[in-house]
Amino acid sequence: QVQLVESGGGLVQAGGSLRLSCVASGRIFSNYVMGWFRQAPGKEREFVAAIKWSGDSTYYADFAKGRFTVSRDNAKNTVYLQMNSLKPEDTAIYYCAASSLSVIFTTGRRYEYWGQGTQVTVSS
Repeated sequence: QVQLVESGGGLVQAGGSLRLSCVASGRIFSNYVMGWFRQAPGKEREFVAAIKWSGDSTYYADFAKGRFTVSRDNAKNTVYLQMNSLKPEDTAIYYCAASSLSVIFTTGRRYEYWGQGTQVTVSS
């Protein structure tokens, strides 16, 4: 069983930055993939970025490329999402998720474990 707890959300002006954190506890294996998703009001949940728990593999949604960076600190069992140049359309609840499938998927149903989410609001 894996537990995920996100933090770092908040209110920021357009052009600003936030860093989200996701602390994982429980049985995280080296083959796990950690993903970030978001869901805006009235919209479907969408993939943001993902990173493998070991190695250097990362993957980003097109809207995240060049603005967001996913990273991890294995010693702290923590995954981060650094978000720069934020736009009002980035406003959403951001979720951390974990997959045991070893391959980076952009589909939420491939992730077995989810955090409770953290709200990010970007004002114009």
